[in-house]
Amino acid sequence: MAGWSDPDRDYNQALLVPASPPLTLRPAFVPVMAALVALIVGSIATTYYAGQDLTLSHYDAKAHLVVARRIFDSLTPGWRQIGAVWLPLPHVLNAIPVQVDAWYRTGLSGVAISMLSFAAAAASLTWLVARLSGSLPAAWVTLAVFVYQPDLLYLQATPMTEPLLLGLTVTGTALLYAWTATRGTGAAWPAGLVLALACLTRYEAWPMTVAAGLVAWLTLLRNRVGFGPSLAAMMRVGLWPLGALVLFLILSKVTVGAWLVTGGFYEPNNPAYHEPAKALVQVGWGLGRVGGWPVAWAAAAGAVVVLLQGLVRNDRQDWWFVLALAGSAALPYYAFVSGHPFRIRYMILLITAAAACIGMLVTLLPRPYRAAVLLLVVGVLAFERRPLGLTSPMVAEAQWDRANQKARRHVTACLLDAWRGEPILVSMGSLAHYMQETATNGLAIHHFIHEGIGEIWFEALKSPKRHAAFVLVEEKAEGGDQLFRMAQEVPTFLEGFVRTCEGGGVALYVRR
Repeated sequence: MAGWSDPDRDYNQALLVPASPPLTLRPAFVPVMAALVALIVGSIATTYYAGQDLTLSHYDAKAHLVVARRIFDSLTPGWRQIGAVWLPLPHVLNAIPVQVDAWYRTGLSGVAISMLSFAAAAASLTWLVARLSGSLPAAWVTLAVFVYQPDLLYLQATPMTEPLLLGLTVTGTALLYAWTATRGTGAAWPAGLVLALACLTRYEAWPMTVAAGLVAWLTLLRNRVGFGPSLAAMMRVGLWPLGALVLFLILSKVTVGAWLVTGGFYEPNNPAYHEPAKALVQVGWGLGRVGGWPVAWAAAAGAVVVLLQGLVRNDRQDWWFVLALAGSAALPYYAFVSGHPFRIRYMILLITAAAACIGMLVTLLPRPYRAAVLLLVVGVLAFERRPLGLTSPMVAEAQWDRANQKARRHVTACLLDAWRGEPILVSMGSLAHYMQETATNGLAIHHFIHEGIGEIWFEALKSPKRHAAFVLVEEKAEGGDQLFRMAQEVPTFLEGFVRTCEGGGVALYVRR
């Protein structure tokens, strides 16, 4: 393998000659070392948070395990159990592994997916900055900023879906950049397929894919590929994510009766409701909180520089690929304007764009100073915050439900005292996390009547006492769940049931 003799000359020459052959991983140790560093740091973080009993402390971490498990463990198992509120890929990938009881109870299989995705994101992001900048210090600065983020390290230690999204979107963007270096003549399916998978993982991937595709098209045009040929080339890439979108819309229509579910699962209580300026401030403030204010301001400066460089120099227009990674901000911005409650984790995805913009900023420094800046960045990161801890914003958010979890154990004890295998009516949309908690007590998903089982659910809502011996009602979170609201609106809804006990916002009703 050839050494890194003069990367500035090699990479800049590749950037300045659009008709050059497809880019290769040269030298290969850049992404390999980045992945290795991410795996080592991620393993340490995973071990630490598992020791603190935080692997499944976030309610969504448990809920994702439930959705994956119910594909085979349900009163009505099958593909309809994949659902269509959350995008399907994370649950499909974990559907078979999570059938192992130990992995379902601990979330081990989901954590493994997250850790590997985190490593893939680190490798692809470092490679992308190395190829765009032609500078090893810039690539290492990017890696340092990316892996030294407590909230991101926590997410990759859980079965949450953000790490998988990062792995797919960053890898897809890197592949798309490499494809543009062939002037659109290379194989389009690798980038298209990976971005399509990202679009089936989380909704943030949709604007990110559009942004990356637009940058790729502009790059082809600036490389003197004609309008028609460049558009035809982009179609070969775009058909993959477009096909994924169509498949998801069909799945949504078949399973939940709507082409796209955009509301009904939260109360519009955000101060930025119908206030675009406030929503923008919330996004920026969130990045400052999760990344640290030095990182946020340096990233903002880097984004401005990258934008200007692409405007004034044709050979640096493809630098905008790092800006495409910031497309994830579109979803929380839209959500906050729509009144969705503020969630700090929505801004963690911006760390990829922030890290890449800071790396590209280092590229503009004279070469002798770049290594010194790498040491400076590492020092600032170490001074600004601890890589592990219990007080970073995402870790703090994940602990919101811990007190309720302890209180719900009383409800579980009451339930088990009377339960003899009869069906339990529960709204999975509100209490999926509690359903997962009861797995340690021997309850399975097929013991519950919930929204995902179709007609049985609707019949149970008409007459709970005919179909269920127990009803679990969430009475506090988001103003109470669907069962709570029905009990408020229809006094006879829980007729025939006795309120037995409560705890952690959940009430148990037992049929007489």
